[in-house]
Amino acid sequence: MKKGIHELYAKDPKKADELLWGRTANPLTRRGFLQKSALAAMSLALGGRMVFARHFPEGLIPAGLAFSEEPFELPGKHPELIVLNDRPVNAEPPAYLLDPAQTPADVLFVRNNGIPPERNTINPATWTLTIEGESARQKKSYTLAELKRRFENVSLELTLECGGNGRKEYNPPAKGNQWSVGAVGCAAWAGVRLRDVLQDVGLKSDAVYIGYYGKDRHPNGGPEAPISRGVPIQKAMEAESLIAWSINEQELPWLNGYPLRLVIGGWPASCSGKWLDRILIRNKVHDGPKMEGQSYRVPCEPVAPGAKVADEDMCIIESMPVKSLITYPKSGAMIREGQTLKLRGHAWAGDLEVKEMHCSIDFGQSWQPCQLDKPANRLAWQHWRAELSFPEKGYYEVWARATDSKGIMQPMLVPGWNPKGYLNNACHRIAVKVV
Repeated sequence: MKKGIHELYAKDPKKADELLWGRTANPLTRRGFLQKSALAAMSLALGGRMVFARHFPEGLIPAGLAFSEEPFELPGKHPELIVLNDRPVNAEPPAYLLDPAQTPADVLFVRNNGIPPERNTINPATWTLTIEGESARQKKSYTLAELKRRFENVSLELTLECGGNGRKEYNPPAKGNQWSVGAVGCAAWAGVRLRDVLQDVGLKSDAVYIGYYGKDRHPNGGPEAPISRGVPIQKAMEAESLIAWSINEQELPWLNGYPLRLVIGGWPASCSGKWLDRILIRNKVHDGPKMEGQSYRVPCEPVAPGAKVADEDMCIIESMPVKSLITYPKSGAMIREGQTLKLRGHAWAGDLEVKEMHCSIDFGQSWQPCQLDKPANRLAWQHWRAELSFPEKGYYEVWARATDSKGIMQPMLVPGWNPKGYLNNACHRIAVKVV
């Protein structure tokens, strides 16, 4: 039924997008938004005219596509990304797509709390960033061109990881997107240092935090920002905290904040606001949406699984924990008896470096060291590799474990439970069969 549209994508992706989504549509996923004006053009994909199209509810995609097992791509993203939610969009790559040293723009995970501004309404030439707040010495606005011209341009490899990466492993289950291991990436981000812009505006002596606002809209259509988080001034003033306009020398993907965003490496990616148009310099901990209550917070003290925790007993997540990922080979690899297995991946540790990397083939009874590279710069992930031998035929699991510069190791199993399912840094593992 959909052969025609897939052939068209192969020949002319732009035309296919226009056919499916219309020139002013806001494409998300198979179950995302489709403007009624585009429905008439759906006949090619559906294999026939949509009868009663005038009655079709706005906000849906026809079931003939919505429940198809064929891939339906997010705009600007790799077709193998796994879509967890479509309002708002949340999607992650499988681990093997994260194998490159720098995460490709089309592979970088998508974690949105709101609905992005429509792509065709964004004009980088007129986009502005305003800095203000009770602890700003003045209110000041900058165009993108002014940011690029007035401040030192820098490019840094920085690791971004969703605070809920690995949530699906918690038991009792925690509410939220059920991320596996792919809500992480490390790319070369280009922009200007946040601190340079803040210093140009001027900070009062009582400044303790910054908060951001973007141009994404709340999913319920209301006026409230869907998310407005921030970081302490000390983190904002680090040399690695950026206002970025490109990734890997390309423009930012629409779903990752085009044309301007924050990149705060080593902390939950929710601190790195997208579609950035305003930053507040605060004289208190920022109190925007998803800063209070239990969002991006964990119990200040360990709690029993399933326990209810009062808001006042929850602490804001800051530096992410030590973690690693096997990116080659895919889980399910098969090798011949006597053959060695080459293994590789990445490791990271929030504000710290990874000091050691080990792998195990006997469920953690013994560990062998891996070769570990230094990071490209502070807050970049580190690449590692190993070559493993197996004593006999059979089923094995390869486990990977990183140790940070303070000597803290990844736990083999899921760490302490928390109500929102944050900070799972259990060892990643893959299946291997020796035949």
